[in-house]
Amino acid sequence: ATDAALRVLMVLAGEPDRQVTVRELAEDLSVPRQHLAKVVQSLARHEWVLTTRGRAGGLSITEAGRTVTAGAVVRALEGITPVVNCYEPLCPLVAAGCRLQGLLGDAHTAFLRELDTQTIADLARPPGS
Repeated sequence: ATDAALRVLMVLAGEPDRQVTVRELAEDLSVPRQHLAKVVQSLARHEWVLTTRGRAGGLSITEAGRTVTAGAVVRALEGITPVVNCYEPLCPLVAAGCRLQGLLGDAHTAFLRELDTQTIADLARPPGS
């Protein structure tokens, strides 16, 4: 869902004045329409897209959707959970002072920090522009 959400936002940011239907996006992105409809609902709840019902309806990106970072989208949709859970069930390596959870936590933080360097509008720009 997060992958689809990022792609939807990028498509919409690439053509901010165009209104697109879920059906068109589903076809363009090769994502099942029902799945994409749920993703769009989530994006609308975060106020990153504006949805309009009816014959001339569709969705468009908001200013918040253009300026949100990729990291913020990932955090909002994925939540902030440890990469590994050493406590349910309890891993026997925890008592021995295993450093894996700390290492993976640091890598996850670095991953999100890198995603925070780019807004959706940045990602939607053609390469070299």
